[in-house]
Amino acid sequence: MSIRMFRTLIAVADHGTFSAAGEAVFITHAAVSQQMKALEAQWDIALFDRTRRTPELTPVGRSIVARVREIVAAYDNLLPSVLGDDGLRGNLSLGSVPTGLTSLIPFAITSIKARFPELHIGVTPGQTKELVVELERGILDAAVVTKPHVIPRNMVWAPIAEEPMQLVTSLNVTSEDPFEILATYPYIRFTRKALLSDIIDNWLQMNRIVVKDTMELENLENISSMVHADLGVSIVPRRCVQPPNPLPLRYIPLGSDAPVRELGLLSLANTVKLRVLQEVEAELLNAVRVGVFDPFPAGVAAP
Repeated sequence: MSIRMFRTLIAVADHGTFSAAGEAVFITHAAVSQQMKALEAQWDIALFDRTRRTPELTPVGRSIVARVREIVAAYDNLLPSVLGDDGLRGNLSLGSVPTGLTSLIPFAITSIKARFPELHIGVTPGQTKELVVELERGILDAAVVTKPHVIPRNMVWAPIAEEPMQLVTSLNVTSEDPFEILATYPYIRFTRKALLSDIIDNWLQMNRIVVKDTMELENLENISSMVHADLGVSIVPRRCVQPPNPLPLRYIPLGSDAPVRELGLLSLANTVKLRVLQEVEAELLNAVRVGVFDPFPAGVAAP
């Protein structure tokens, strides 16, 4: 019995099959099976129901996994707890959808760095689908994303904010009717690679609104610039944290059935950086509570 075996057991629980677990912990399918049989022999219990084509954890097995997670977490935190730094040093790889990069993410990282200067956070931009893949591959420790349609079974979702969609136009558009505006003006859409695009398209279809696509862009800043230049209108999220110096634009509510984007922190269930991610989540929630990102607060001079 070893921590290595415990990590393999957690991987099986998180990934569903011995093969997928083996890939996650970098051992063969046969080695996973051997380790699981060794645990069952040492404990004299059946961790898995092998009458099924794909072995599934028994009720006792699921209870064991819950306790094993606590043991592995305590093991991973052993040295940091003795040294007194709670593990809040080193490197954290954080992904984010583009809409979070101008206000939400900078706000949270600025606050964390002020408290834990030895913690280095690298940020990778991407669309939700891309970031989920990078999480699964271990490239990222966590990511701020639009809530996926299905949360992968080996991941944990921590909600951060809800962002209702709204219509954005230039100041030259005088109508107050979002349906009339969408039917009249060229439409600038989010890239179809983004889950946000699916949310908006579903609402357009539900309301039988046919738009005149003119551009398809990757991020909110590019869309806002095009709208400001009077090149079209768009549907965008009402950001939970407002950026500094926003462009002068009109924002028009879409009504009581406006679609809502759920934004949250996604991470692997068996992460060894739980303590750090708890701080990141807390600062993200604090950023939403404050609502406005000021890079130069009172007493801090601009460069």
